[in-house]
Amino acid sequence: VLRCLGIPTRVVTGFTWAHNTKSTLSVDEYYDEDGTLLTQDKSARVWTFHVWNECWMARTDLPPEYSGWQALDATCQEKSKGLSFCGPAPVHAIKEGDTLVDYDVCYFFAAINAKCHVWIHKADDTLKPAFGGTKYTGNNISTKSVGSERCEDITQNYKYPE
Repeated sequence: VLRCLGIPTRVVTGFTWAHNTKSTLSVDEYYDEDGTLLTQDKSARVWTFHVWNECWMARTDLPPEYSGWQALDATCQEKSKGLSFCGPAPVHAIKEGDTLVDYDVCYFFAAINAKCHVWIHKADDTLKPAFGGTKYTGNNISTKSVGSERCEDITQNYKYPE
């Protein structure tokens, strides 16, 4: 729809996406000793990937540095100020962690910066951190390159190297 209106738009894929974190930077996953997922809060999960859109626009409602690529997530599952929408969130604000900027910057920031702690729930009811213990989110964010069929890594637009 945005392209039909003449607004430059592209599809973006993020790998290891922390979904429904309630804008926190932590997700806990619990597994039994056989590897079966036991996560208590089924809504907060790390997805293998997630797809959203970006559109290019001037933002007269925000400081000038927040014009440019804006993230829009049509599949947002969380309520934002009572509504189900996500974006347009300035990609520059997401990278800078400026979570006070309107239009769900906090949602995107948490989804690509959260740490997922993995726990093994042992038969004796104790919890043991799994090997590695932590999954990192937002490892690779990419879009289709202009003029070719290749992927373009745009992770650096969303976050600083860890």
